[in-house]
Amino acid sequence: MATESNAVTPLALPVLPLDDEVVLPGMVVPLDLSDTDVRAAVEAAQAAAREGGGKPEVLLVPRIDGTYTGTGVIGTVEQVGRLSDGDPGALIRGRGRVRIGAGTSGPGGALWVEGTRVDEAVPDPLPGAAAELVKEYKALATSWLKKRGAWQVVDRVQQIEDISALADNSGYSPFLTTAQKVQLLETVDAVARLKLAIQWLGEHLAEQDVAESIAKDVQEGVDKQQREFLLRRQLEAVRKELAELNGGPGSGADESDDYRARVEAADLPEHVREAALKEVDKLERSSDQSPEGSWIRTWLDTVLELPWTERTEDAYDIRGAQEILDTEHAGLQDVKERITEYLAVRKRRSERGLGVVGGRRGGAVLALVGPPGVGKTSLGESVAHAMGRKFVRVALGGVRDEAEIRGHRRTYVGALPGRIVRAIKEAGSMNPVVLLDEIDKVGSDFRGDPAAALLEVLDPAQNHTFRDHYLEVELDLSDVVFLATANVLEAIPEALLDRMELVRLDGYTEDEKVVIARDHLLPRQLERAGLEKDEVTLEESALRKLAGEYTREAGVRNLERAVARLLRKVAAQHELGDRELPFTVTEADLRGLIGRPHHVPESAQDPAERRTAVPGVATGLAVTGAGGDVLFVEASLADPETGASGLTLTGQLGDVMKESAQIALSFLRSHGAELELPVADLKDRGVHIHFPAGAVPKDGPSAGITMTTALASLLSGRLVRTDVAMTGEVSLTGRVLPIGGLKQKLLAAHRAGITTVVIPKRNEADLDDVPAEVLDTLEVHPVTDVRQVLEIALAPASAARPEERIPAAA
Repeated sequence: MATESNAVTPLALPVLPLDDEVVLPGMVVPLDLSDTDVRAAVEAAQAAAREGGGKPEVLLVPRIDGTYTGTGVIGTVEQVGRLSDGDPGALIRGRGRVRIGAGTSGPGGALWVEGTRVDEAVPDPLPGAAAELVKEYKALATSWLKKRGAWQVVDRVQQIEDISALADNSGYSPFLTTAQKVQLLETVDAVARLKLAIQWLGEHLAEQDVAESIAKDVQEGVDKQQREFLLRRQLEAVRKELAELNGGPGSGADESDDYRARVEAADLPEHVREAALKEVDKLERSSDQSPEGSWIRTWLDTVLELPWTERTEDAYDIRGAQEILDTEHAGLQDVKERITEYLAVRKRRSERGLGVVGGRRGGAVLALVGPPGVGKTSLGESVAHAMGRKFVRVALGGVRDEAEIRGHRRTYVGALPGRIVRAIKEAGSMNPVVLLDEIDKVGSDFRGDPAAALLEVLDPAQNHTFRDHYLEVELDLSDVVFLATANVLEAIPEALLDRMELVRLDGYTEDEKVVIARDHLLPRQLERAGLEKDEVTLEESALRKLAGEYTREAGVRNLERAVARLLRKVAAQHELGDRELPFTVTEADLRGLIGRPHHVPESAQDPAERRTAVPGVATGLAVTGAGGDVLFVEASLADPETGASGLTLTGQLGDVMKESAQIALSFLRSHGAELELPVADLKDRGVHIHFPAGAVPKDGPSAGITMTTALASLLSGRLVRTDVAMTGEVSLTGRVLPIGGLKQKLLAAHRAGITTVVIPKRNEADLDDVPAEVLDTLEVHPVTDVRQVLEIALAPASAARPEERIPAAA
C-alpha cells in the first residue's frame, strides 16, 4: 500500500539558518543556541507551540555564502538544554522537505516564511530496480562503515527499508561536500537521490582503495629500506670484527673497498690527492641508498686508474730513431726530419736539466695534412716506436659532441671522461704519442663544437693545466706528442690550425711507390694470402706498371689493393692446378692476371687519339682531396648562323673558376690583335668552355692560363703540345700570378707522363719541395706573362690541319 503524500500542505514556520551546513530529513542534529539566529528561531517556534499546541517546529534552511537555498527541511525541536561543552543548545530532528515561499509574520524576532511540503509518495512494495539500488547502497555503506570500525551503525543502516530515508541517511557521510548535500536536499525524487548517494559513495571507496594501495607501497618501501639499512650495518660490524681478527683494519677483502687506504697508498700529485680525499669524505657521509655514492666510487676508480706519475723514458738514440723511421716509411722526409729534430732537442734539454720549464714539458703538436693513403695514420705508430713511447689512436671522424673531448659533468647519468683522458688511461703513461685521426672531419651542432674544445688540448702554452669536466682536476698534457691527421686543410678551423705545426704530405713519386710496394705492401699481402715469401715474386717493372698504369693516386692504398688482388689470383690458380709455384710475375703477366690498365698516360697514346689532338684543348694541373691531378680544358665557338653569343661554362665550376674564364676571355678580346688572333669571332660567336669529369665540382684560380691557352689554340688553330701541362692564375693584363699546391701538381704531371710544365715565376721557390727524381724528368718553365705561356704551349701553325684553323672574320 502506498503512503499518502501531503505535498500541498501549507505551512508558516520560523527560519533557522544553517551557515554552510545541510540537514536532511531523518537526521537529528544538536544546534548551539548561543547563535542569535538559531535562538530566535527556536524561541519563535516555542511561542507558536504554546499557542497552538504540539512540538515547536522550525524551518532548517542552508545559507551558502549568505544566500538561502530554495528548499529547506521542517525540523522538530525535540529537546532544549545544554550541550556537552556547557553551552545552551537544542536537539532538532529533520522530518520533511519544504519548498520555501514568501515571507510572513509570526511571533518572536525570527524570520517567518510560508512553505509547502514536497516529500514524494514512495510505493510499497518497491519496484525491482529500486530494490536493487537499496541493496547496492547498503552493501557500499556497509563496506565503508566496516573500514571505519562503525559496527553499530552498520546494523542501523541495514534496518532502514524506506528508500527515501535510506537516501537521506547518506547526509551523515563526512566526505560529502556542502554542494553535494544541497543537491541531495533539492532532489525530490527518492530514487534519483539514492543513485547520487551510490555514485558518490562508490567514488569515495575507489579513492580510498587507491590511497590505501599507495600507503601500503610506501610503507613496504620504508620497511625494506629500514631492513636493508639494519642488515648493512650488521654486515659492516661483522666485517670489522673479521678484519680485527685477521690482523687489523684494512686487511683482507676489506682493503679493496677501502678507498681512503687506496688513495693514501697511491702515488698521486698533491692536488689530486686532496681532491680524492674530499670525495672519500663525501662517500663516508653518504648513505648506501644515495645515488651519489656510486658516482663518487666511479670517479675515484677513474682517478686511481690514471697513470699520474708514470712516464716512459724517451729513446735518445737519434740515429737509431732515424733508421726506424726510414725502415718503416719510405719518403716523407719532412715528417722524419721534424721528429729527429724534436728528439735531438729533448735530449739536449734533458742533459742540461731543462726537462720542465715553467711547469711545461717539451711536448709537440704536429698536423699531418695530405691526401688519403700516404701513410699519415701509420706514421703515428712509427713515431711512437722511434721515440720508445706508447701509442694511442683517437678517431675524431664524425664527432659532434663537445663532451667527447672534455668529458661530461658528473651530474649526468652515465658520465664519462673525455677521449683525451681515456687515451692517457689506455696508454698507461703521461707522455704517449696520441694520434688525433681525421681532425678535419670533426663536426659541430647544438651539442657544441669539438674543434673549439681541442683548442686547449693542442695549445702548448695551456695544455699543462688541462681540466676535464669529469675529473675537475688539472691534467698535465705538455709532455704528450700530438699528431693530428687531415685530408683537407681548409676544413680545419683557423684558430685550431694556428696551434699546430703544419707538415704537408703531398704524395709519393713512382719510385717511392715501387719501394713501398716491394718492402712493405708485398710482404704484408703475401702473409694475408697465405703465401710464402719465395713462392711469388714481383719484378720491379711489374710493380712500376701497377703504380703507374693500374692505379693513379697520391698514396698507395689502391696500389696495395692491386697487389692483394694479384696475389689472390695467383693463389686461386695454384689451388685449381693452373699455376705452379714458385712464380715470378712480370710486366707481361699483369694483363692476363688482373686485366687491362686503367690509366694509360697521354704520352703513351696514339697522337691522333690524344685529347690535345685538336685545337682548343689544353692540359692543366689541379689539386683535389685525393692529391694532385691532371685537368683538361676544352673550348669551342658556336656557328655564326645559330646567333649564339656570350660565354658558356660547364663542368660544375665554382665562382672563382668562372671569374677566371671571364678574365681569360677579356684578355684575349683586348690583346687579340697583338697576339695575331681573330678576335672578331669572339664578338659574333658564342664561346663555350668545358671541364670534363662534369660530375666533379671544381674551383680555384689556377686554371686561368690553361683556359687562356685553350681559347688561343681555338682561335689560332694551333694545337697545344701534348707533353705540356700548366698551372697559374691570369690577370686582365696577362700577368701570371702564383698558385698553391705546386708539389702535388708536379707529382700529378709526373704520374701522367707529362714532360714539360709551365708554372708562375713567383712559385719557383716551391720547387725546392719537389723530389729531385721528379724534377729530373720534368722541364719546368717559370713564366711571368701569358705570352710566354703561348710561345711554349702552342705548337707551330703548320702542326694543325688546314681545315681545323678558324678563318679570320671578314
